[in-house]
Amino acid sequence: MDKEFIEKSREALIEERNEIIASLSEQNEQMQRLVGTVETGDEADRAADRIDGTLLNSLSEASSRRLTLIDNALERIKNGKYGICRACGQEIAQGRLEAIPYAALCITCQTKVDRQNR
Repeated sequence: MDKEFIEKSREALIEERNEIIASLSEQNEQMQRLVGTVETGDEADRAADRIDGTLLNSLSEASSRRLTLIDNALERIKNGKYGICRACGQEIAQGRLEAIPYAALCITCQTKVDRQNR
């Protein structure tokens, strides 16, 4: 894998990481506002706030998982293992890494994992 591509991937990962952190921070602020409003309002307002809170929690969990994947990819770059499938040791296609820069598995191994998890 060429160094220029790896550097571009590193920059893209860092940018995505920063966006996720900013989003999580904003979601945290929204959650705090929701918690503050739960005490007031009628039953419909409280129900809507609970739904909003559940949605924010779900978004936060997905963002947190993606953040972990990004951190792992940045660690692989640092260790010189970026672009190498963690399951089979083969090189991950550059097109896959362009689409999903934090991919840790080649498409063949990812397909096997997806089939097992069905």
